Amino acid sequence: MQAAFMHGLRGRYKSTAEEHGNGNMAFKALLALLTVTSAVLAAPQDVTAANKVSCGGGRVAGHAQCCKWYDVLDDIQKNLFDGGECGEEVHESLRLTFHDAIGFSLSAQREGKFGGGGADGSIMAFAEIETKFHANNGVDEIIEAQRPFALNHSVSFGDFIQFAGAVGVSNCGGGPRLQFLAGRSNSSKAAPDGTVPEPFDSTDKILARMGDAGFSPSEVVDLLASHSVAAQDHVDASIPGTPFDSTPSTFDAQFFVETLLKGTLFPGNGSNQGEVQSPLHGEFRLQSDFELARDPRTACEWQSFITDHSSMVRKFEAAMAKLAVLGHDPRTLIDCSDVIPQPKGAKSNVAVLPAGKHRADIQASCHQTPFPTLKTAPGPETSIPPVPPS
Repeated sequence: MQAAFMHGLRGRYKSTAEEHGNGNMAFKALLALLTVTSAVLAAPQDVTAANKVSCGGGRVAGHAQCCKWYDVLDDIQKNLFDGGECGEEVHESLRLTFHDAIGFSLSAQREGKFGGGGADGSIMAFAEIETKFHANNGVDEIIEAQRPFALNHSVSFGDFIQFAGAVGVSNCGGGPRLQFLAGRSNSSKAAPDGTVPEPFDSTDKILARMGDAGFSPSEVVDLLASHSVAAQDHVDASIPGTPFDSTPSTFDAQFFVETLLKGTLFPGNGSNQGEVQSPLHGEFRLQSDFELARDPRTACEWQSFITDHSSMVRKFEAAMAKLAVLGHDPRTLIDCSDVIPQPKGAKSNVAVLPAGKHRADIQASCHQTPFPTLKTAPGPETSIPPVPPS
């Protein structure tokens, strides 16, 4: 990944979407931030018998307009996510939710400038512009893979990007069930460059950029739970698909453990911009992850997830709900969360030290709370097999 967040494994399209002025967008964005806590930060709830609508085939939704999303669900599970796997396209789709939505700046709006429309699908509508931004290196492939689905089902790009990310991550063992609100317009304007953090950015710069979009340092860590099911393609192009932890198909806390281990090696062709040494063969470590895991503003939130999988999932759901409505008033959208599948359970939600590693290898950085006692995985020293070429 060329960005520090929501990184997956890897669009060029001349959009026909109308470009328009931002009008009252600044007001709408600010209103969305003010209302989002009460309106959207709860995890999605199942539809109650009192208000359910039949969508056929035994499926129900909270609103009739949500029924069409079951057709989208069936299509992408079969034809985008390889029958419901937590693989490359899931990683890419989850990354894209972030890269589209984080094009949003409150400070620019306060200065009377266009700071981006947030989760508006502009990265797909204006792929010929936004994919040229350095931080968006590699997102063109998933954009072009997703675009036909959005067009075939006549749904907006902004809605589809968030829906695909939510469905995809539900395929990962132990994963979240993300909220999905539908009804975004297909009108957008290309986001400005410089809104997506890079893996070589300083922690100060990352936290400032994310704060400008309305996220606290703790919420930045919450969003980075996505790296538990992610990998890099372009920081070191010689080893595409190299994961960030030893369990890349499981939404678990191994990422938060393994980022705190002492680095000993580079898995590919040596040090690259945005890369630091990894503790395990076949594992990649971003500079941004390394530094956020050890920064006093974020270290305790980081460490807290190691022994609390439920908290990690719950806080990721809340942070993603906030991300997904940047630039929108959620009260104008329709809650179609009941279409999102129930996630698969993980074999184990208990984090461990990788085989061959010891407590002395951990660089604990939360001074308020002692590092937890963890079991060590049995067997020979942990290594991750290389991803076969696609």
